[in-house]
Amino acid sequence: MRYALISDIHANLPALRAVLANIDERGDIDAIYHLGDLTGYAPWPNEVVALLRGRAIPGISGNYDSTVATDYKHCGCRADTPHDEELSHLSFEWTRSHVTAGTKKYLGSLPFRLDIRPFGGHVSGPTITLVHGNQTLNTVYVTADRSDSFLEKMAKDLGARAEDIICFGHTHKPWQRVVGGVQFINTGSVGRPKDGDPRACYVSLAIDGSGARVEFVRVAYDIEEAAHAIHESDLPDEFADVLRSGGTAPLPAAR
Repeated sequence: MRYALISDIHANLPALRAVLANIDERGDIDAIYHLGDLTGYAPWPNEVVALLRGRAIPGISGNYDSTVATDYKHCGCRADTPHDEELSHLSFEWTRSHVTAGTKKYLGSLPFRLDIRPFGGHVSGPTITLVHGNQTLNTVYVTADRSDSFLEKMAKDLGARAEDIICFGHTHKPWQRVVGGVQFINTGSVGRPKDGDPRACYVSLAIDGSGARVEFVRVAYDIEEAAHAIHESDLPDEFADVLRSGGTAPLPAAR
C-alpha cells in the first residue's frame, strides 16, 4: 500500500489543487489522508473543505479545525512575537466569520486520531497512526529537536510498537526519525510551508513486507494566485509574504 499524507492546507486552494493533481498524475497512490488544519491564513476555507469532501478524503482534526468548530477563544497557534499573535487572532476571526455552517459542522466531526492497518486488522503488522500535534493535544508542536524521551513517551501513550509509524503535522516543517523502532514522520505543510521552501509539501508513504519507505514530495503551485487572493481579501497582507518566502520572510513590527 502507498499512502499520500497531506497536512496543514490552511485554506490554500491553489496549493491543494496542485498537490492532488500531482498525486493523481503519479498513479501509484492507493489512498489519501489529511492530517488537519484545513482552514486559516488564506481565503478559501469552504472551498478546501468542499474539495476534500468531494474527493472523499478522510482525515483528522487540526487545532485550527477544532477551535473554529467550537468557537474557541483563539486558534491554539504559537506566536513568536506580539505582532505574530495579533495576526493569528485576525486570521482566526476572519476564518470564523467566513466558514459556512456546513464547513463548521464538518470540521467538528473530524476525529482526533486515525489508525490505519495496511495489511488489514486480521493479521499482525504495522499500524500507521495519524495525529495533528501529539497524543494529548492537537496544539502541541512536535519539532525535529524534540528529545528521544519525548518521542518514546508519545509512542507509548499512543500504544505504538516497534515497526509502527506515527505521522503528524502542525509545525509546517517536514522531518523524520526512528526512535525505539517507531518511525516518526512530520508531513510538512501543503498550504503554508515554514522550512524556506515555498512549494507545497506532502508525504508518500509506502508499506510492504520489507518495511516503510518515506518520500517528501514538493509541488510547485501558483503562489501569486494565492497571494493575490489574500491581498484582495480582508486578511493581513503579510500572509502573502509568508507563502512567497516559505515562511522565512520577517513580518513587519506592529505600528
